[in-house]
Amino acid sequence: MSILRKALTTAALATALIATGAAAETKRIALVVKSLGNGFFEAAARGAEEAAKELGDVEIIYTGPTTTTAAGQIEVINALIAQRVDAIAVSANDTDALVPALKRAMDRGIVVISWDSGVAPEGRQMHLNPSSNPLIGNTIVKLAADHLPEGGDVAFLSATTTSTNQNIWIEEATKVLPNYPGINVVATVYGDDLADKSYRETQGLLQTYPNLKAIIAPTSVGIVAAAQAVTDAGKVGEVNVTGLGLPSEMAGHVKSGASQSFAIWNPVDLGYAATWIAYELASGNATAEPGAEIPMGRIGTVTLDENTEGAMSDPFTYDASNIDEFSSVF
Repeated sequence: MSILRKALTTAALATALIATGAAAETKRIALVVKSLGNGFFEAAARGAEEAAKELGDVEIIYTGPTTTTAAGQIEVINALIAQRVDAIAVSANDTDALVPALKRAMDRGIVVISWDSGVAPEGRQMHLNPSSNPLIGNTIVKLAADHLPEGGDVAFLSATTTSTNQNIWIEEATKVLPNYPGINVVATVYGDDLADKSYRETQGLLQTYPNLKAIIAPTSVGIVAAAQAVTDAGKVGEVNVTGLGLPSEMAGHVKSGASQSFAIWNPVDLGYAATWIAYELASGNATAEPGAEIPMGRIGTVTLDENTEGAMSDPFTYDASNIDEFSSVF
């Protein structure tokens, strides 16, 4: 098994793929992420490697653009089509923009699934949600509300305006707000999954809303940047940063009090599960259709709904009581 880390240019990706000299029977599965250099996706890549090692006849191609753009992902996908990979598993930067490129991939016999952040159904065979969208939406609001017994102003710091999963989670979170009296959402801002922009957006929230009590960031990049901005502004204890993050990146902020708690599924498991599903489909062992149960190795099985979507597992909450146990893992 080998893993390739390439971005953006068709020529660079093509050269690297040719150089692997993969045997004809080996399944080449491309894990296409929103952007390279993101800790969440690096962890997912480790899971993909674990699955490939267990399966034995899989080559993982870990790739994506350097910035969170649909155009960058389209270029990567076109390169993968040219190399006739067996499967593409993509976490999409845009629900619709990737569809034409992914349809071309499927027309050429390439298995296409989305995971983490989905594409429109016509652009993939199935989608693997990391968890149930309603449960994630409720969780991120509850994490804020648990530390605001009398309610208060909160804001969302999201990734991009077109990020499928972020938009769905915030929509689901908004639906359950009546269950949390006094929680008032004053703004939703977008950091584009860039640390510096997310930091600046947080600064803007702190200046614009002096009574802000919590920032909910359902993005592993945004939550770290927001916690740092709150710390630098001297507002630890006044503004709680929560949402979805990685234990390894959030441990210091939990210990400082900038974040009381946050949640995440295991990104290692997510990359593992996406790879295993792609292998089962590419090998003809399973079919992506409503009601299908598709193996995910040690994770178990995923059952597809009428939209050919399935959920991997429930999110898990991290706080001062358990952060040390997990911060060295991912």
